[in-house]
Amino acid sequence: MKRGYLSVFLAASMWGTLGIFATYIYRYGVDSFTMVFFRVLFALIILGTYISVFLRENPFTSERLWFYAIYGFVGVFMFYTLYFYTVKISSVGFAVLLVYTAPAFSVLFGRAVFGEPLSSEKMIALIMVLVGIVLVAGNVNLASVNALALVTGIGTGLTYAVYGVLAKFGVRNEKPERVLFMTLFFGLLFLAPFSKFSVPRGALPYLLGLAFFPTFLGYVLYNYALREVEVSRASIIATVEPVVAIVLAYVLFQETLSYVQLGGAVLIVGGSVLVHLTGKESPEEGVIEEVH
Repeated sequence: MKRGYLSVFLAASMWGTLGIFATYIYRYGVDSFTMVFFRVLFALIILGTYISVFLRENPFTSERLWFYAIYGFVGVFMFYTLYFYTVKISSVGFAVLLVYTAPAFSVLFGRAVFGEPLSSEKMIALIMVLVGIVLVAGNVNLASVNALALVTGIGTGLTYAVYGVLAKFGVRNEKPERVLFMTLFFGLLFLAPFSKFSVPRGALPYLLGLAFFPTFLGYVLYNYALREVEVSRASIIATVEPVVAIVLAYVLFQETLSYVQLGGAVLIVGGSVLVHLTGKESPEEGVIEEVH
């Protein structure tokens, strides 16, 4: 199996733990912005230590600060602001559903920005994934959702797709760890004015887990993958995340899995497998040096 595709799958699996950690953290009365603030703060500490001790490099860079500011604003601050606001004015199911409109945007961005071909298998996989997401999202009452929630929800999917595009640019001339560090650093600056700076002690282990698994480990794996995999293919494969989330919720919280949701999970995984089996990169992409 190509390492790039395996890295995307593992990254998506890490992101699938996000809702699990959040469920435990919410039990301590921590609000959404504060949770994300500490998630990013702890991830910066973990990542900064890793870069300094194991890579023996300075995690900070003075180059392309404008790029990292945009990246942190869109990929960290805007994405989570739109996501949590959509949850607030609609429902979690509806918000999650619209996050995964991202593959559609990624296919378009991949074509417009990187010249990635719109192959037939990619389009078939995309359709399978989008239909699967609708089924996995479960009992979403679209009639009860207002127009603003629709706009902010689609905006969540859009910013999620833009993250992948910016990551593709970021890792071309810089190590993924430093790209992630600088992006989270600027994201933290944008989040700070909206966050509280204290949390209950009982929430700290879950916040540390949230920082390590879906943040540090998930995004490092994804950024590594984007050095080898087309952004549109990576985005489609990454949609196995809700499948992982549903399975974990079933195991840990005994949440019921309907046959419809299982059917959606099969479509999502099937779309990801289709992308992998036909995963020949286009010659227009060029070769990016492997990280050692």
